[in-house]
Amino acid sequence: MSNQYPKLHNAMWPGLVGKGTDAGQEPPLSLRTMLDLTTATQVRGQKFDGVDCFLFLPHINPRASDKQLHTLAEEIQAAGLAIGSLVAPVWPGTVGDSAMGDSAAREKFLDAIRFACKVAKIFEAQGARSYGVIRIDSAEFGVAKWREEPQANTKRIAETFRAAANIAQEQGQRLAAEGEICWAGMHSWRDMLNLLEEVGMPETVGFQADLAHTYLYLLGYNAPEHALFHPDEGEEAFYAAYERMVSQLRPWTFDFHVAQNDGEVFGAGSHDKTGKHCPADDPRGRLDIVRCAGYWLQGARERGIQHICWDGCMFPNQLLESSRTWETVLDVMLKVRNAYGWS
Repeated sequence: MSNQYPKLHNAMWPGLVGKGTDAGQEPPLSLRTMLDLTTATQVRGQKFDGVDCFLFLPHINPRASDKQLHTLAEEIQAAGLAIGSLVAPVWPGTVGDSAMGDSAAREKFLDAIRFACKVAKIFEAQGARSYGVIRIDSAEFGVAKWREEPQANTKRIAETFRAAANIAQEQGQRLAAEGEICWAGMHSWRDMLNLLEEVGMPETVGFQADLAHTYLYLLGYNAPEHALFHPDEGEEAFYAAYERMVSQLRPWTFDFHVAQNDGEVFGAGSHDKTGKHCPADDPRGRLDIVRCAGYWLQGARERGIQHICWDGCMFPNQLLESSRTWETVLDVMLKVRNAYGWS
């Protein structure tokens, strides 16, 4: 019998991140479109089990009433999908603001956490959500300002994260900080670990690992002093470096994204340059997805992970709207579950 866990989720935010209405931007894909693309996908009789959601417009309105949020949960359930992790709208211009900003900015950040916890509880009451985390980051694009006072700014972010954790704890939620090179204070594996240790609340504030983003951690793209690997070094050196990085961050990992990366960085719209996601079967992909996932998923069940999610952030719309894209994604996710999952 094939493994039933971790459940396999599709991410809804690839329809939004890097999209927009400015010149040269592709338009966002609606939540309905992303749900339809997800439910239409089937591989060897298997379908996606659920979705992870982005809690901001145009997918979810932060001003939505409780009734509207209940209705949304019902719609997702009616599509045969569970809801897992939720992306809190912590950035300037959404609900939140920088976690290392002034007191007003940090209060906005906490407002985003309050909103995300409210949505989580409504989805849980509806029976649509029974696992997953609330995803956060420092909401400070780029590392230039952080570098002016690295230690002080890390402490400031940690203070904000601890305040956010207290809010989350009261609502029975956990927070996972996304490791991505564009987020100040989280832009390298070492700085990410320093921040998590400074927060010091491992039961409530953990790490969200993404295969594409953490590959850039290895290269030290925004922190050369923390580089562990150069692409010319070969496979043996890669896996030695990979094990070194993952062994440090794995104990903190609450949430996991399956993804592929070609070693490049990419930015679109308002999103700063970060690890470039590419198709699961891209010939330029640097990762053996199944093998690399195994490093992160050791002990996943004991850390409370019940699902994994695919991330194709900033894929072109043509790629997102192709059924082959999602069939390839689901195929590799099934291979990951068969290799490392449980019943």
